[in-house]
Amino acid sequence: MGFGISPTTPAGKWLGFVTAVWVQAISGNNYTFSNYSDALKSLMALTQLQLNNLSVAKDVGKAFGLLAGLASDRLPTPLLLLIGSLEGFIGYGVQWLVVSQKIKPLPYWQMCIFLCMGGNSTTWMNTAVLVTCIRNFRKNRGPVSGILKGYVGLSTAIFTDVCTALFSDDPSTFLLMLTIVPFAVCLTAILFLREIPTSATAREEKQEARYFGIFNVVAVIIAVYLLIFDVTGAHNRFISQVFAVILLVLLALPLSLPVYLAVQNFIRSDSISNSDVERLVTEPLLAPEPSAAETEKKSKPAAEEEGAAAAEQRRPVIGEEHTIWEAFRTVDFWILFVSFLCGVGTGLAVMNNMGQMGLALGYVDVSIFVSLTSIWGFFGRILSGSVSEHFIKKAGTPRPLWNAASQILMAVGYILLAMALPGSLYIGCIVVGICYGVRLAVTVPTASELFGLKYYGLIYNILILNLPLGSFLFSGLLAGYLYDAQATRTPGGGNTCVGAHCYRLVFVVMAVACVIGFGLDVLLAIRTRSVYAKIHASKKSKKSTANRVGQ
Repeated sequence: MGFGISPTTPAGKWLGFVTAVWVQAISGNNYTFSNYSDALKSLMALTQLQLNNLSVAKDVGKAFGLLAGLASDRLPTPLLLLIGSLEGFIGYGVQWLVVSQKIKPLPYWQMCIFLCMGGNSTTWMNTAVLVTCIRNFRKNRGPVSGILKGYVGLSTAIFTDVCTALFSDDPSTFLLMLTIVPFAVCLTAILFLREIPTSATAREEKQEARYFGIFNVVAVIIAVYLLIFDVTGAHNRFISQVFAVILLVLLALPLSLPVYLAVQNFIRSDSISNSDVERLVTEPLLAPEPSAAETEKKSKPAAEEEGAAAAEQRRPVIGEEHTIWEAFRTVDFWILFVSFLCGVGTGLAVMNNMGQMGLALGYVDVSIFVSLTSIWGFFGRILSGSVSEHFIKKAGTPRPLWNAASQILMAVGYILLAMALPGSLYIGCIVVGICYGVRLAVTVPTASELFGLKYYGLIYNILILNLPLGSFLFSGLLAGYLYDAQATRTPGGGNTCVGAHCYRLVFVVMAVACVIGFGLDVLLAIRTRSVYAKIHASKKSKKSTANRVGQ
């Protein structure tokens, strides 16, 4: 076959996943608002409520992710990535022009539009990457979600630390990076990321799991490296430049896997047999695994079977393929939706207001808190994806239980932040980052397991509506109004608040919301335990079959 890499070869499949990782490593730009929000507030003479509403406009961009969800079933992955990259280039490019003072500040409503465009750009990137990779590796949905969402979490720290290391934490340069880097990375992914048939054998699934383990190790190394850089304080220019170079090398390290597979392919010259090629071409991409109901149908007379099939098509059960309207009719969808709102909505409020929270408690440099939330959010994402998958395979543990655990821990984090004890902001940021990461990484595969993969792109983006909705409720309304009520006016039209009282009531209300989310997640785990019992039985059966074949 030669040394060329085709998307249908193992090397091509994993090369596509590597580029997906890179896209996710730069697509968390929506979480970096705190790094330049103070510059916008000063240039535009905004109150905290007005600034928070700008952050809401950024998150409202995710509401238009429904367009990306609809398009994901009709447009190829490269076109989704192209749309997202162009939109981000324009949205963040205009913000850079304003903050760098190359143009005068635009009217408030126009700035809202461009922040909305920047926020919406990530929905096209994330939809293209998540839908494609979960379909390509559907037998390992937990690790796929954990790794990809983990790199989204790291992207905030990557942007923040690289900009701080090379450009002394300049907001305008930071925005320039947000404009150019995602655009260039997406153009690279366009060349290699494709939707291809999934693995079909237990041996291939096991091999995938081993490779995902390698990706996990590399990601953890990057996270620890970023954490060490953050906690060791200020660095001189030479050390900062060395840090940036090593970070880029670490981000390129996953590329060694597809290169290794390509070399192995070239040496053996038999990576895919003719029968394998025939299977890859003819195997239905979206064919669901046979359910218990389908197995039972085989024993029924033809007429009765047709009637049962029609009934099932009208009313699919949880765990089977759902259209979006069928998902809407289930109680489980709305339980998942509201519990997701409690977790990500409150987490976004912290991320959007991190700069002002730090300043209110007397910290001059708040970038450390932004990076801590990002890095520990990564650990929450990557560990929860793999751990939840492990316990499904081992004991059929419902994945929503991990969401429940994250919600109650997040409530504890908000109580710590409300107390404003010495060092509580550090601990609170870590706890909130971990739990926010768990919430995102676990919900992604949960939705696919409960409602299927055929319309997953749209279902995922409807769940993501919780980001703008949560941002509006908890950041725009709750945090904005309560902060302004405590703040004093400053010359030029803005306002400021200093002291623990500025956000205390905000944290208490968000803790209550997380307790409500905890109850909903426990309820969903109880309602879906039969689905995960079936998944566990299916994986156990395949493993036993593989072991017998091996003997």
